[in-house]
Amino acid sequence: QVQLVESGGGSVQPGGSLRLSCAASGFTFPFYTMSWYRQAPGKERELVVSITSTGSTTNYADFMKGRFTASRDNAKYTVYLQMNSLQPEDTAVYYCNAKNQFGRQYWGQGTQVTVSS
Repeated sequence: QVQLVESGGGSVQPGGSLRLSCAASGFTFPFYTMSWYRQAPGKERELVVSITSTGSTTNYADFMKGRFTASRDNAKYTVYLQMNSLQPEDTAVYYCNAKNQFGRQYWGQGTQVTVSS
């Protein structure tokens, strides 16, 4: 049974930090590129960052560079997202995604991040 379970979300003030985790099971994690997506209320889901099986990362928004950092531990089947200097516009549900070279994808259920003063 394939599972992606996100954790680490919560409420934080502007300028604060959070570290999200996504624990995977039921598939061969090292064969998959992992990504974090987010979806704010009333907006489309957007790709935040991706990290390959070998640890190469791609940020998909310039304003996230230097604030968000993805990492992974293939032995633990876990991917992380370190978020610093959080702003209200970062408020969203954050989703974990796994995708292999053939396009097969799996999704987590999401974890809420709220940035508010």
